[in-house]
Amino acid sequence: MLLRDIAHARTGDKGNRSTLSVIAYDSKHYPLLEKLLTPERVKAHYEGIVQGPVDRYCLPHLGALNFVLHGSLAGGVTRSLALDAHGKCLASGLLAMVLSTDDLLHA
Repeated sequence: MLLRDIAHARTGDKGNRSTLSVIAYDSKHYPLLEKLLTPERVKAHYEGIVQGPVDRYCLPHLGALNFVLHGSLAGGVTRSLALDAHGKCLASGLLAMVLSTDDLLHA
């Protein structure tokens, strides 16, 4: 199963940071998102793109997780030549994360 099967995402950027929210389609999947989408796993998913820490904020009433990806925009949107690494592309990349059978069994 892919993350996009149970959630959608929204993004934004400011300076050299990108914000990314992952929102469960159904509130019953929020606990799974909260367990599986750790800051460490999100940073590892963006290896080579996110140069700084990843902060996570839990928004259980919205069924969402918000991530701040520090050092993810190659100096900032207006300074970077890597246009594909911004906004919607980062969200699409995370939604392509595979949730393995092991992930689901241990969640």
